[in-house]
Amino acid sequence: MSAPPELPPLVSAALSLSGRRGFVSSTRNETGRLLATLAASKTGLLGELGTGCGVGSAWLRSGAGEGTNIVTAESDPQLAKAVAELFAADERIEVVSADWTALIERGPFALLFVDAREAKLSARDIIADVVEPGGFVVLDDFTPSPVWPPMYEGRVDTLRQEWLMDKRFTTVEVMVAPDAAVLLATRH
Repeated sequence: MSAPPELPPLVSAALSLSGRRGFVSSTRNETGRLLATLAASKTGLLGELGTGCGVGSAWLRSGAGEGTNIVTAESDPQLAKAVAELFAADERIEVVSADWTALIERGPFALLFVDAREAKLSARDIIADVVEPGGFVVLDDFTPSPVWPPMYEGRVDTLRQEWLMDKRFTTVEVMVAPDAAVLLATRH
């Protein structure tokens, strides 16, 4: 294990909500620790496209310093309400009950965690326009690929390949666990 097993209290609360809701695809702790580390290096606005139960936002908040606010969008109104209640005591986190596209007008973002599947698949151009120069984009839920072009389930992973080759970003695949990788992109 490369990190202490203790979790920040807000992350524990979000994971508890996730368990109560039967939500099985929360942000992994390894990815969360990376989000917290990146958030600690930024000021301004951090965003998450696809709140889920708020685990990713809780990790961002655990690393965010003064002068940093977080906005996150969740398309399921009941889930957005539950997460807003979870974060109610923290004025630096705003939960928007809307599709991920509602956050686009809120940029520029110093860091954008792209956790909504639709945004990962189709929004690279939009994301490039709303992340400030030097800002980070984090995409999770990749299986590590040791080859080029990157492969997944016997096929070229075109999503990963397009992010790694996009000239607007410097992007790297980071293995956060033996079975999990994220793409970390910095906007030029």
